[in-house]
Amino acid sequence: MNTLITWNQLREMEEAQNRVTRFFGGFPNKLGTGETHSLAVADWSPEIDISQDEHEYLLKADLPEIKKDDMRVTVEGGILCVSGERKSEKEDHKRKFHRIERSFGNFRRSFTLPEDTDSTKVTAEFRDGVLKVHLPTTTTAKSKAVLVKVQ
Repeated sequence: MNTLITWNQLREMEEAQNRVTRFFGGFPNKLGTGETHSLAVADWSPEIDISQDEHEYLLKADLPEIKKDDMRVTVEGGILCVSGERKSEKEDHKRKFHRIERSFGNFRRSFTLPEDTDSTKVTAEFRDGVLKVHLPTTTTAKSKAVLVKVQ
């Protein structure tokens, strides 16, 4: 019996980037200050969809078998961060595993918020293993192109 394995090119690129980041160990926190902190590298990365309608952006993350207390959603400095941990199952010596594909451990995903997002009104809900983060948009006037005469 042949098994078809789906190749996810973007995931492989992300995993390669994570390996390079782990190799170098850290990055400067603020330019010119000399401060550095270690980059927390995630053990795995949840699948996330982002959509938009006329009122909000909606981020949906698949987080099966994760408790609400084991995740964190923050908005700071125009960055939305979803992080947490999926705990591994207790080792069962009576059970023989033939394949383990599910990932366990820490995860972290960060997204730069669009300019029209009202970061003070972000809400989140978690149900049936799906995290939904609602990012309301503001009704700020869009800037128009202005013709500037050159003299």
